[in-house]
Amino acid sequence: MKVKICGITNLDDALVAAEAGADYLGFIFYPPSKRAANPAEVEEIAQVLRQRPDCPILVGVFVNETAVHMADVLHKCNLDLAQLHGEETPYMVNDTRSILYGRAYKALRPQSIGEAEVEAEWFIAEAPVVRPSLMMDSYHPDLMGGTGEISDWEIGKRMVKMTDGFMLAGGLTAANVAQAVREVRPFAVDVA
Repeated sequence: MKVKICGITNLDDALVAAEAGADYLGFIFYPPSKRAANPAEVEEIAQVLRQRPDCPILVGVFVNETAVHMADVLHKCNLDLAQLHGEETPYMVNDTRSILYGRAYKALRPQSIGEAEVEAEWFIAEAPVVRPSLMMDSYHPDLMGGTGEISDWEIGKRMVKMTDGFMLAGGLTAANVAQAVREVRPFAVDVA
């Protein structure tokens, strides 16, 4: 089981998460988010983390950005992966000509199992199971993530059957994450 701690905004939190054994650290590059990160600060955080032998995989979280912009931020901030959390196209994840190919995965926010299955077919990243291939967050009509609402675990169970690298997000806390892991059995969980 892999764990991603998302919404990191400062070095102290990054170090605590790394020392606690987080496998992934997420930095949100979406200004409307209450947990938006400053790229210059993320660059400094990554420099410190990269000196650790147990450096987690560093993830930039983006909403409706161009592939070129995301690749530029990944490069400048020394991040490993891009999590696409908006209305991005499958091309960005799955086309070998994409500048993000092999370095990105899609976060879905489905309202139904049918919607999740269709979107998953479009976006499942061909990836070895060392990184997520697809993530599911809770749906909210106005917010792209960070709602605190629990995602539909029944949909999550279906997604697990579709891809080995499924990451579950959406309202996961210390009080419910163990139950989510038992019920859904994802490759990874994403907590804030």
